[in-house]
Amino acid sequence: MIATLSGIVSEKLAEVVVLDVHGVGYGLLVPTEDFGRLATGEPAKLYIYEHIREQSHDLFGFLTRDTQALFEQLLDVNGVGPKMALNVLSIGTSQAVKQAIAGGDVKFIQQANGVGKKVAERVVVELKDKVGLAGIDLASTGLLQGEAILLGDEAIEALVSLGYSPQDAAKALENVDAELSTEGRIKQALSRR
Repeated sequence: MIATLSGIVSEKLAEVVVLDVHGVGYGLLVPTEDFGRLATGEPAKLYIYEHIREQSHDLFGFLTRDTQALFEQLLDVNGVGPKMALNVLSIGTSQAVKQAIAGGDVKFIQQANGVGKKVAERVVVELKDKVGLAGIDLASTGLLQGEAILLGDEAIEALVSLGYSPQDAAKALENVDAELSTEGRIKQALSRR
């Protein structure tokens, strides 16, 4: 199994980046975001996902482990193969894709080549909880009014697990005393419902 490849970007073709690793050119399929960031003649390290079938051996490359992890999560969705997962990652930055999934934006996911409404809905339903708060830019929701809430806030995560959207959870905790215990903050947020 190939986990990473480090070398010089020797060519950028239509959808493939050729990475020269000590004289061997590896053709890597990469998301559009990474394709734009890779420069010919420059060194690069990419995280690799190998897809081996009877008739092909495809290598998918990612500049960050986070993007590779999102790609692998997409592959877990029924009906999404490696090329379709790459297409989903190519409609925007990996953060934008996470935000669309976490926010339930099916239309954004449908922009990916070959992704219909049913597959987009499946992606959102199956991955919404997996990308969770990491996929939401809480500060951009306008609900926090300048308050800094960490993405790892246990009270928000608990409310999300109870069925709140991340935005609603943040709003519910907006005027709750931050000095309270996590349990106290959750009880106070629920009592205001």
